[in-house]
Amino acid sequence: MFAEVIVDIAHTAVDRRFTYRIPEGLPVSVGHHVLVPFGQGNHLKEGFVAALKDSADYPEIKDIAKIIEHYPVLLPDQIALAEWMKDAYHCLFVDALRLMIPAQMRGMRIKEKKVRTVTLAEGVDPEAASESLKNAPAQKRVFELVTRIGAEASVPDINAFYPGSTPAINALIKKGFLSEQSETVFRRPGKLRIHTPAYTLTDAQERAADAIRSAAARGEGDVLLLYGVTGSGKTEVYLRAIEDCLALGKQAIVLVPEISLTPQTVGRFTDRFGDRIAVLHSRLSAGERFDEWRRIRLGIADIVIGARSAVFAPTERLGLIIIDEEHESSYQSESQPRYLAGEIAARRVKASGGALVLGSATPSLLSYSRALSGKYMLLELKDRVAGRPLPTVEIVNMRDELLMGNNSIFSDKLAERLSECLALGQQAMLFINRRGYATFVSCRSCGYVLKCDNCDISMTYHKTESRTRCHYCGAVKPLPKECPNCKKPFIKQFGIGTEQVEEAVRRLFPAVKTLRMDTDTMREKGSYEKLLSAFHRKEAQVLIGTQMIAKGHDFPNVTLVGVVAADTTLNLPDYRAPERTFQLLTQVAGRAGRDSLPGRVVLQTYEPNHPIIRFAKEQDYPGFYHYEIMERRKLLYPPFSLFLRIVFADRDERTAEHACLDYAKALETELRAVLGEEGKQDLLLLVAAEAPIARISGYTRYQILIKLLRTKRLKDAVKTVSTFHDAHRGVCAETQLEINPQEMF
Repeated sequence: MFAEVIVDIAHTAVDRRFTYRIPEGLPVSVGHHVLVPFGQGNHLKEGFVAALKDSADYPEIKDIAKIIEHYPVLLPDQIALAEWMKDAYHCLFVDALRLMIPAQMRGMRIKEKKVRTVTLAEGVDPEAASESLKNAPAQKRVFELVTRIGAEASVPDINAFYPGSTPAINALIKKGFLSEQSETVFRRPGKLRIHTPAYTLTDAQERAADAIRSAAARGEGDVLLLYGVTGSGKTEVYLRAIEDCLALGKQAIVLVPEISLTPQTVGRFTDRFGDRIAVLHSRLSAGERFDEWRRIRLGIADIVIGARSAVFAPTERLGLIIIDEEHESSYQSESQPRYLAGEIAARRVKASGGALVLGSATPSLLSYSRALSGKYMLLELKDRVAGRPLPTVEIVNMRDELLMGNNSIFSDKLAERLSECLALGQQAMLFINRRGYATFVSCRSCGYVLKCDNCDISMTYHKTESRTRCHYCGAVKPLPKECPNCKKPFIKQFGIGTEQVEEAVRRLFPAVKTLRMDTDTMREKGSYEKLLSAFHRKEAQVLIGTQMIAKGHDFPNVTLVGVVAADTTLNLPDYRAPERTFQLLTQVAGRAGRDSLPGRVVLQTYEPNHPIIRFAKEQDYPGFYHYEIMERRKLLYPPFSLFLRIVFADRDERTAEHACLDYAKALETELRAVLGEEGKQDLLLLVAAEAPIARISGYTRYQILIKLLRTKRLKDAVKTVSTFHDAHRGVCAETQLEINPQEMF
């Protein structure tokens, strides 16, 4: 027998299958992680068995040297998925395969954890043995402890009870009083339990759960969009759907958009399903991630919860994937392969015979459009559970506040509502989508703005660190005492960030405990769980944060949400800015009044009459959808067209510029030839220019932006761009093709 092996080297020259002979007696299967001799020096390299065959195409065949794990680490459907990803995302086959396993398995940097255990040796008389140890007190107390336990005791546990006991344990083993074993243990991430007793579903929830159950049973890869207002009980529908999935003998994957949501989701699911849960996300230690992955691969865990990468979990009996807050851009990978979790999930359930549920209170326009057209099945939860009302939203015009002499962060209305909330012992959440203390530092004399040396972006001032930081490359600078340009002492911080909001709350309410949640405060392992648990236990009355706090969280005592600056994302140079602003405002408003206490939202804005602000005030998603889809139709924006972006980056500016301009000219010629005379109007835009953020981490960036009309010729046009890109990857240090880019910067 022979094996086709993908060697674990990320290079286009070796991105293909190599044939190796399987030595007699070596139990190699598809998906095995193996060591193979590679290259002229026959150096041992890791690889993955992609297929088996009975014959080889040429006589000189090397043998597989070794199997690394005793079980296949990749499932056949994962290998097929990686093959599809290679073409769909223009990546290397091995890059796609690497997504399927924990990174530390490569290079054999992680192993199963084995714990040394001891038990009373067979035939030993405990009383006689204890008596014989009277002159060895350390050995005697260890022996008596193991005797009292009456079962296997781990050496670490004995040392925790009697520190420094290892020499005594070794002596007892040598004397034959104790026998030694080793036990494989799973390193488990800490989990909090959030008790949410199951309740009778509403009629709308019951209909949604029935539809999901039927789709999973049919096993045809159906996609269902669960659109439900905030607080309508989508999570309870998920829980019921998973119960039904498990009853069919299948497994489920639940994706959440932010790691910050994982502890609360895991807490609710663990309360319902116990140790059948496995968790996968980037904040786990290497050992925890490896062991959670193994629990899934070995069939011990039936339910996987995690962020984007959990979509690749090695589930052999996959019956259901749920993507919560499906509209979130975080489901798009920022690095190569630039996969979209929703696309991967749809491929997986189609292959496995399951169903995909997309859930959101503010679905993406594309998903809702597909649901209205019948491509997806639309399920709706139009009301909050128990008849609770949506929160009351008040809009404050910050221009009026300035005219009245109020130039503080908080409007009089927000300060008043905050005071009322805190006086009643209730909790509040304050949202500002900017971290740090001030968003930029400028000179009031000459207008100079302090920028990063590596990136074309202004530095953000962090008061707690007494320095400025670039949020793209992480570079830091001290806050200058005088302007680097004109040398005058008129340096000032402008803009508002989470730190400044926190400071303002403390000034207004010195006795009130606050918590801040942003990427600056969430760097340590376990920080999400600690902060969210503390707020849930009411150890703080005010939670201040970025979009981390805007979705998915359920705090019963939160009755007030304050949006400090609703305009932050509204006027960004991105066609999705109105959609993302509406989603963000509606989601953060939905954190208020989720229990028996009614909720209020104060939304501060300089554009109170903007249609998007008005739709957010009413929390009117259907109204917003119809308004925005008409705006998109007028301008032929997606879903009526498709954007493609090719980014060129190089340390030498002229190299990046010339590569971009030459590439654009040649590509346009090929595109027009493919589209022909009939489709010449399909190419709505092809522009080569400097990227909006011209430098990141020392690399100058240029881009080609292509806009194609959605017609019958679109597929051929995209294929032409993809093929051209694959043939011209090396024109500068980095070239990256993005189809439907999630960011336009």
